[in-house]
Amino acid sequence: MFVLGIDPGTATTGFGFVREHDDGSLEAVHYGVITTPAKMPMPDRLHMLYSEMSDLIATYKPEAAAIETLFFGKNVTTAITVAQGRGVVLLALAQAGLTIREYKPAEIKQAIAGYGNAEKSQMQEMIRQLLNLEQIPRPDDAADGLGVAITDLNASRYERMAWE
Repeated sequence: MFVLGIDPGTATTGFGFVREHDDGSLEAVHYGVITTPAKMPMPDRLHMLYSEMSDLIATYKPEAAAIETLFFGKNVTTAITVAQGRGVVLLALAQAGLTIREYKPAEIKQAIAGYGNAEKSQMQEMIRQLLNLEQIPRPDDAADGLGVAITDLNASRYERMAWE
């Protein structure tokens, strides 16, 4: 199975492509961030995000995609801009014909660290270990994208086992 995990945003969208091998081991194939300039008009930023996400999907050809659901505290303005970026990413995924699964932040933390309120440092170290990487993936948003992909691979593994 080969999954694209996404930590959505407008300024920075983290992504990670993770492959699960037949023996159950996980491999980080490619990860990084898509960033848009803060002073660029929002429609242009969204177009840039859509184009770069579409290019990544076309290049790496994942079998499925997973994205973090929107979570926000008190800053409604930030939530709205993140939601716009998330919507553009969902459109790119849907147009590529990918199966899309969505996970809440606490679900991702539970799947990766075994604790729904895990600290960011715990998450990053577990992602490094699960993917057998020498260093913690940087920047943080890229590590988050990898975490979303790992969460989906774990969840879909259980679904596949149920059908066997």
